[in-house]
Amino acid sequence: MPPIKRTSRHYKPGTRRVVLNHGHILTAAQMQAAEQQLIDGGTSVVELMHRAGTGAADYIWRAAPHCPTLVLCGPGNNGGDGYVIAQALLEKGIDVAIAASGEPATDASRNARSLWRGQTFALQDARPAKQFVDCLFGTGLTRPVSGVLLDHLQRLFDGANRRVAVDLPSGIETDTGATLNPVSQFDLTTALGAFKPAHYLAPACGLIGDLVGVDIGVDTASDVQLLARPKTEPPKTGDHKYTRGLVAVVAGNMPGAAKLAALAAQRSGAGYVKIFAETGFSSPSNSIVVKPHENGVQLQSQLSDDRIAIIVIGPGLGRDRHAESLLDLVLDIDKPVLLDADSLILLGGTDLSLLKDRSAPVIMTPHAGEFAVMSENGKSSKIDLTKILAADSGAVVVHKGSDSVIASPEGAVSLASSSSSWLSTAGTGDVLAGMIAARFANENDAFLAAKQGQWLHSRAAKLAGPSFSPEILIDHIPKALQECL
Repeated sequence: MPPIKRTSRHYKPGTRRVVLNHGHILTAAQMQAAEQQLIDGGTSVVELMHRAGTGAADYIWRAAPHCPTLVLCGPGNNGGDGYVIAQALLEKGIDVAIAASGEPATDASRNARSLWRGQTFALQDARPAKQFVDCLFGTGLTRPVSGVLLDHLQRLFDGANRRVAVDLPSGIETDTGATLNPVSQFDLTTALGAFKPAHYLAPACGLIGDLVGVDIGVDTASDVQLLARPKTEPPKTGDHKYTRGLVAVVAGNMPGAAKLAALAAQRSGAGYVKIFAETGFSSPSNSIVVKPHENGVQLQSQLSDDRIAIIVIGPGLGRDRHAESLLDLVLDIDKPVLLDADSLILLGGTDLSLLKDRSAPVIMTPHAGEFAVMSENGKSSKIDLTKILAADSGAVVVHKGSDSVIASPEGAVSLASSSSSWLSTAGTGDVLAGMIAARFANENDAFLAAKQGQWLHSRAAKLAGPSFSPEILIDHIPKALQECL
């Protein structure tokens, strides 16, 4: 098939044009309630369908303005959106047809079909087109697409060279991002009204392609919000190294990880960074001080310095008895602490509610493996599981991954948009730990620091380009920080 023609005035793939619902992310039930609120306020279902369908059609047309299109319509309101989309594309001069899986089952979808002026084919008779638009099922699906219906869905998908999902690909569970049936890779997904958890949770977030938003007037608050670019302030005229924050990094058996965390903290805005290590540890930089210690008593005295804003422990710590003693020592000092890597494994199986006894904030940054050691895995979403761990421990939890989830003990959640896949390399987690610590040293707010550090980490990775080392990632942190001033 020939390539799809694009011009500079059309939608540019890879960009999100609309931040929906002020960044609040809605579950399926919340979205249904938000739509009902609009209806109760006098907006008809037909009008909402018109807003959704014409908005989605505009994106589809901008992305591929001359592409013959087949729209697959299901029986519900998502199918009704499909009829509106098809009619809007037809009016723009697109060669478009509809494949219907059955008769419309709602008043609004029947109305949308009555306004459709193009060709409609039964599912078994429909032939693929260059562009395929999936309006079979959208938000709220709880059972898999199966049997003949799935076969036809896949046949029409495979026959296209561009694929668009409306709201969500058919077969994605809205609240968890799980796949209920096999789901292939889409090129574009148009979120309707509000972004949903599945737009940002794996595996769904890796299948939706470019994500754009269609505003239909929803204005509903949620505890879950999209992580936005932070606003930071440069140092004030009277600031000095201690007012900008002293970050203490406790080194363990593997010195490289502690050095990466320290370097990242320095480049992320900390006024002063010290590494506390056993005698013989070499500094990664002339400007990072190494404070040697010979025993736990000496280390405890050093870490009791009132000027320390936060202690980082875990990167390269090790998991032996000596590492356990270092962790116990740090937790006995009631200062803000960031727990990463090995420290989280050592905490696994312990009563994390003990962390609540601390008056100082705690930040934990587990990846999936570390999270599994600390928390019972279940069928709940990554959002719910992270919220539970944060509530049980009293800590801000950064549940890392391609779909990072940040939760506060009070239940607030931020979801990070997809970051660079090149972050899947050793050492980048140590860099994140240092970055979050530095932002805490500046802000003195654990949840805010976690959000700022996560955003800067993702942005620095994108600025670094492909196949970078942790050191190269660190070099790009100031460029990311500059965008927040």
